Amino acid sequence: MVLLDSGSLAELSLHDPKHFGIQHSQTIHRLVLLKLWNITIGSQVLELGCGQGDCTTALADAVGNQGKVVAVDPADLGYGNPYTLGQAQNHISQGPLGGRIEWVQQQPLDYLSSLAASSTLETRAFDATVLAHSLWYFPSHQLTLDTFRALKQHSKRLLLAEWSLVATYPSAQPHVLAALAQAALECHKPKSTSNVRIVLGPKRLTELALAAGWKLETETCVQPTEGLLDGQWEVSACLSPSFEKQIEEFLGDGRDRDVVLALRDACEASLEVVQEGRKGVKSMDVWVASFV
Repeated sequence: MVLLDSGSLAELSLHDPKHFGIQHSQTIHRLVLLKLWNITIGSQVLELGCGQGDCTTALADAVGNQGKVVAVDPADLGYGNPYTLGQAQNHISQGPLGGRIEWVQQQPLDYLSSLAASSTLETRAFDATVLAHSLWYFPSHQLTLDTFRALKQHSKRLLLAEWSLVATYPSAQPHVLAALAQAALECHKPKSTSNVRIVLGPKRLTELALAAGWKLETETCVQPTEGLLDGQWEVSACLSPSFEKQIEEFLGDGRDRDVVLALRDACEASLEVVQEGRKGVKSMDVWVASFV
C-alpha cells in the first residue's frame, strides 16, 4: 500500500486554498507524531478529541483499507472557525479516506461506557488510542485520569501528544507563557470554550497514565514543524482586549487577578526578544509518548 504524501493528505482537509501552507504544516506535524507512534496497517484506532480531523486523516491513511479510525469529539458540530467541526468532518468523509473513518459526537467517557469491556489484551476493541493536542481541552485532571482508566478496558496502547511547556527556541517562550496565562484564567470560569482549559505537562500526564494502570513505553520531545502557528494564535488570544475583559469579569480585584495579569505581562514582555514580534513567535516543543 502506498501512503499519501503530506501535501495530498492536507488537500483532503477543509481549508482556504489561499492559506494552504497553514493546513500543510498541521498535516506534516501529525505525520511526525504517527511515525513516532508506529501506527501499523490494519490497525483499529480510537482518536479522542479529533476536532476538525487534522490527525484523523493521517491516521486513516496510516491504517490502510483494512484499518479503521473511530474519531470522537464532544464539541457541538457548529463549533469552530473559520470552518465548523461538522463542515470539516463532512468534507473529509466525502474524500477517499472517508470510508475508513467513523465520526462520533459524544463525551469520551460516555462513548467508552457504551463499549463492551474486555478482560484480555487480545480482545480489546482498539489497537491504539490517540490523543493528539486534545488533552488541554479536558476540564480537569480528574476527568483525564478517569478517561485513561476507562481506556485500559478497550485499548492496547495509549498514544499521547501535547505541548511540553518547554521552549527550545527563545522565540517559543511567549507560547508557554500565553498557555499558562490562559489556564490560570480558565480555572475561574464556570464554562470554557478556550483552546487551553487546563495545562498538564508531561510529568503530570505521565503520573496520571501510570495511576490509571498504563506503563510508559517511549517518550520524546520534538520541535514543531516550521509554519505551525499555534504559538502565534495563543499569544494573540492572551494579549487580546477580550482576554483582559474576561480577567475583569471573572477575577475581580483579588490576588488571582494579579497572577493572571502578571503572566499576561510576562508574555507580552517576552516578545521584546523575538524578531518580528508576534509574527516571529514559534510554537513550543511537543511531548510525544506511548504507553502500554
